[in-house]
Amino acid sequence: MKNLLLATTALVAFAGGAQAADLGAPRSPVAAAVVAPAFNWTGFYVGAQFGYGWGAATQPWTAVVVNPVAFPNFQANARQSGLLGGVHVGYNWQINSLVLGVVADVEASGINGNDGGSGGDVNGVRHRWNASLRGRVGFAVDQALIYATGGFAYMNAQGTQTSRAPNEFIGFNTTGWTAGAGVEYAFTPNLTARVEYRYTDYSAKTVIFPVSGYSERIRPQIHAVRLGVSYLFSTGPSAVVARY
Repeated sequence: MKNLLLATTALVAFAGGAQAADLGAPRSPVAAAVVAPAFNWTGFYVGAQFGYGWGAATQPWTAVVVNPVAFPNFQANARQSGLLGGVHVGYNWQINSLVLGVVADVEASGINGNDGGSGGDVNGVRHRWNASLRGRVGFAVDQALIYATGGFAYMNAQGTQTSRAPNEFIGFNTTGWTAGAGVEYAFTPNLTARVEYRYTDYSAKTVIFPVSGYSERIRPQIHAVRLGVSYLFSTGPSAVVARY
């Protein structure tokens, strides 16, 4: 009986070992795929922009009433164009694909032009610098951002009268509104570039030249295309390449 029990135990042990051998060696766990997080636009950013503007200082132009013969009231718009460039600072806040933000900029401007003497005298406007404070709302597709922007605009300019001696120049400030749209792309987690179009409509401003007494009511309206680069101090995950 003792021998029979030992033989049975050995047979069971052999069968269990054979079954374990059929199952093979334990398999290592498979690493989970790493999914690339979408680019996060949230954070502060600073940068610079450069562009070209064109437009006109439009009607109404008003002549001095004391001498309507010398200063007739039928001048054409002062056509204007020139380069501009400056710096900007802003903040983005991303909610899913929606990106909200605020941005401020200041620029030196070379936009200049005159009316060609259509009213008997050559009068014009030379822009000196401008600034804006705007909101932004956009739709993000990973590293690309399509956005609209609009808000408050400010300009420092100079009215010119160059037909009569002495030539006269008078500085003035005006405010208005600006609106446009653009596309921005993130080349790295921190470096972005954009192209943007904006239209700016400044309030009409009456300027009076001190020597001649000539007055003009000037209303600059400017289109501009700008190229810009920004450094984003990102607060979220960067765009990475997925690994499998």
